Amino acid sequence: MAKPAVFLDRDGVLNREAGYLHQVEDLHLIPNAAKAVRLLNDHNLFCCLISNQSGPARGYYSLNHVEALHERLQHLLDKEEKAFLNALYYCPYLSPAAGGTNPQFTCWSTWRKPNTGMLVAAAWEYDLDLQQSFVVGDKATDIDLAHNAGAKGILVQTGYGKAVLSGSYQHETAPEYTAENLLEAVQWILTHELF
Repeated sequence: MAKPAVFLDRDGVLNREAGYLHQVEDLHLIPNAAKAVRLLNDHNLFCCLISNQSGPARGYYSLNHVEALHERLQHLLDKEEKAFLNALYYCPYLSPAAGGTNPQFTCWSTWRKPNTGMLVAAAWEYDLDLQQSFVVGDKATDIDLAHNAGAKGILVQTGYGKAVLSGSYQHETAPEYTAENLLEAVQWILTHELF
């Protein structure tokens, strides 16, 4: 039977928003993010990273660098709370119109949020029920992704979240819930009527 999942954006949700992370050691967890992931682990909720990572398409760094950032992310989650992500998906692609320059990664992609490709791939691979799932992000495009996939969207006020709420970044959006941070978002998910 297909199971619900919690899909997490990376920058501004799990780790501090710091622009393009050219140095692996510049990735730092947001306070209590590891605790939030641990809560999901303890409740056997499938926890999946879904992240737009256009650095390779922009020619800033390689796929190996993105993978190294994710290794550090997993290491920090484990070190702080013995927490873990069940799966990690990211989109290194970017259209020419949006600023892609590296021919290997410059293209339109169904994986780039708010398109649903990453969620659909995860649902197929891990037997997930997207209509019973949640997307937690700090951007309007994360909430758009949730709604495009039939999931529930939660906007956190870390990262770009406050700027989205004030109308100074991206566009207006209508999340099912607005949380201070990932921990509050997870607590809301765990008290939701589905569980």
